[in-house]
Amino acid sequence: MSPTRSLPTVVVLAAGGGARFEGAGPKLGQSLGPASVLAHTLDAVVSAGLPLVVVTVAALVEVARGVVASRDIVLLPPVGSASREPLGVGFSIASGVSARPHAPGWLILPGDMPLVQPQTLRAVARALGQAPVAYAQYRGRQGFPVGLSAELYSELVQLSGEEGLRRLLVRYPSAAVETDDAGVLQDINTQADLAQVRASSTVLAWQQSVVARQPNEA
Repeated sequence: MSPTRSLPTVVVLAAGGGARFEGAGPKLGQSLGPASVLAHTLDAVVSAGLPLVVVTVAALVEVARGVVASRDIVLLPPVGSASREPLGVGFSIASGVSARPHAPGWLILPGDMPLVQPQTLRAVARALGQAPVAYAQYRGRQGFPVGLSAELYSELVQLSGEEGLRRLLVRYPSAAVETDDAGVLQDINTQADLAQVRASSTVLAWQQSVVARQPNEA
């Protein structure tokens, strides 16, 4: 058995419209140094060594393909497609979980959280062995990722529209994973949020590591 088969799959939600974000192009495609917001988020998951699936829309497919394989991308239908239920966070979660039905669990991670660290993802993944639900927590405040065990599959695939995880968090025992990773609370909804993330020392360190990995030019 492949080692990754025993690990929960990270479902990266990258289909939101970002209604509060005022800027040219989708917020997940905005630059953070040499890469995009979404690329940073995906890079953290890859660095954590966890399997993943990216739930996204046509405008961001090429951004996702710059980091992950096409087989790990779930493309959602355009908004307003005939015979499709309304898109939303619930629909995206259901689509991602349905794409990996045999995973031992899933970690839900919004694509606009590029500061979440690989060690945080691994810690929440381990906590799923203690409770049906696990989530990252910073100084007592609940954040992402949120982990969900395989026993919740039937409920997860029925989520739709804007129905998120709150109901499941209330109904099932959960394990809070306290971390010193403030990135579990930092999403990007506005230009001010983006500016704050761009100024983060975490992003600067990531950029330096990318440069270090690039071959020297003759």
